[in-house]
Amino acid sequence: MRRAWIPVLLLVALTSARGQNDGVLGNWRNPTGSIIQIYRCGADVCAKLVVLRPNAPSRVDGKNPNPALRSRALCGLQIGSKFHLTGPGHAEGGQLYDPQSGHTYSGSMTRDGNLLKLRGYIAFSIFGRTETWTRAPDNVTPCKS
Repeated sequence: MRRAWIPVLLLVALTSARGQNDGVLGNWRNPTGSIIQIYRCGADVCAKLVVLRPNAPSRVDGKNPNPALRSRALCGLQIGSKFHLTGPGHAEGGQLYDPQSGHTYSGSMTRDGNLLKLRGYIAFSIFGRTETWTRAPDNVTPCKS
């Protein structure tokens, strides 16, 4: 009977280790229900929208301050760039674009278990706000632009 539990325990250990090794990378669900993929882009870490929430008010970047970009699709849009990993669970020095407001913020991200805390700010971190995202499955069906 003990031998029957060994494969189960190994699977649980491997799954836990995989999650810990992913750090900030992977898919994350924001509070509105959209899913953002955080991935390596060269030496940096970037983020892009891969699933739009079902009731998204728009499918295009209508709030962009640049009128020429207001018709681009939100699906697949890169919303984070230039983040540098400072540890497996932390990245900083990046830029976060908020398509709901059309603003771009400096930012950092910190993983805490199945939560990702994103801090967006202008000039000084103390004058920003933190948004918490939850881990999403790796096997989501990406939206089509």
